[in-house]
Amino acid sequence: MTTQKKPWGGRFQEPTDKDVEAFTASIHFDRRLYRQDIEGSIAHARMLASQKIITKKEEKAILSGLKMIGKDIEAGRFVFNPDDEDIHMAIEKSLISRIGKAGGKLHTGRSRNDQVSLDVRLYLRDEIRRILELLSIFKKSLTDLAKKEIKTIMPGYTHLQKAQPVLLSHHLLAYWEMIDRDEARLLDCQKRVNILPLGAAALAGTNLPIDRKQVADLLNFPAISENSMDTVSDRDFIAEFIFAACLIMMHLSRFCEDLILWSSSEFGFVEISDSFTTGSSIMPQKKNPDVAELVRGKTGRVYGHLVSLLTVLKGLPMTYNRDLQEDKEPLFDTVDTVKGCVKTLASMIRHLQFNRLRMREEAAKGFSTATDLAEYLVMKGVPFRESHGIVGRLVAYSIRSGKALHDLTLSEYRKFYQGFDEDIFACLKVENAVNAKNSLGGTAEKNVRKRLAEIEGRSYE
Repeated sequence: MTTQKKPWGGRFQEPTDKDVEAFTASIHFDRRLYRQDIEGSIAHARMLASQKIITKKEEKAILSGLKMIGKDIEAGRFVFNPDDEDIHMAIEKSLISRIGKAGGKLHTGRSRNDQVSLDVRLYLRDEIRRILELLSIFKKSLTDLAKKEIKTIMPGYTHLQKAQPVLLSHHLLAYWEMIDRDEARLLDCQKRVNILPLGAAALAGTNLPIDRKQVADLLNFPAISENSMDTVSDRDFIAEFIFAACLIMMHLSRFCEDLILWSSSEFGFVEISDSFTTGSSIMPQKKNPDVAELVRGKTGRVYGHLVSLLTVLKGLPMTYNRDLQEDKEPLFDTVDTVKGCVKTLASMIRHLQFNRLRMREEAAKGFSTATDLAEYLVMKGVPFRESHGIVGRLVAYSIRSGKALHDLTLSEYRKFYQGFDEDIFACLKVENAVNAKNSLGGTAEKNVRKRLAEIEGRSYE
């Protein structure tokens, strides 16, 4: 069994095999580009009429037909047929059936090669804007929580070993900085997305007197592609977006890893709301951080999309090749995954409950103020390398004695350095240790409050 004659089938003697039809069709996933395809076609038709390539009467019929098709798709009345191959052919076929020969003039001066690039650019431009909005909400959730926990002290870690006490707010704002960079990357990426490709036609441009600037103005593109061959083969903007998405997901995954660890009984730092956790089918006591785990897992999925696209692109000769059809599913799934993860985590953050007492107690353990001791000696004129050694021996002595640093007596301290005074005990308090870190970007409460004020655009007092 074979399928119907194609719009491009003039030179073909046999119709497309049914298995090839199914294998090459993209309508099942690129149908989501219908809004962009119609928007681009409306602008193209207006330009064709303006340039007298089609008549005003034909323009009116085309625009009316396209708008009706859009309404039918929105209402679920439009029937997508696999025989139509892709969203472009589906809409064009429907247009011709509705308005007759005028519909066959819409494709004048363009190819599916530049048309699909336009559709994807319009789609991605909109989706980047939506992702930026979600990232802004996510950042607001972080700053709200940072303000709420401005006094909460926790252990800071390196190598997942207790290192120095820090403010929880400082830790949370570290993720704010990551997401802020993600926003900047997306805004920069958007510049390369926001370039009009329509007018490149199949690969060489067109003989017809089209006006690309008019189309760019109608579609709000600030720039127009300069090389027709590059235009139809370029998918850099998609790869760049997915790379930026990979970094967003990596940052979300790291945040989730913290929450997963902190919510375990071994840490006991945070309680994730029941609304964002699940239970076990066999163990009735379990409360699992499944949302955080899924975000962590979906990160690998987005990484895979980047590798997939780069692999598709790496060996393509100039210019358009059907391989490029494989760009859309990775892109669509990346967009959906990032939006879902950012939105869900922003909500989850607003329902976190921290065990402040536990976090403060743990912050005082593990000789976390040892560096403060070393810097105490530096302020007394001891070279840092020498003070490092003195404190290292003190820590070793404390371990052998089964004592914390604050449990040692002054006489014990003076066994290692005679210059220790009573004020040594003040610098061992975690609150003092935190607030002593007042270098620019440090964890001192004053610094964190100042940074929060800067983020929120208000003056710090």
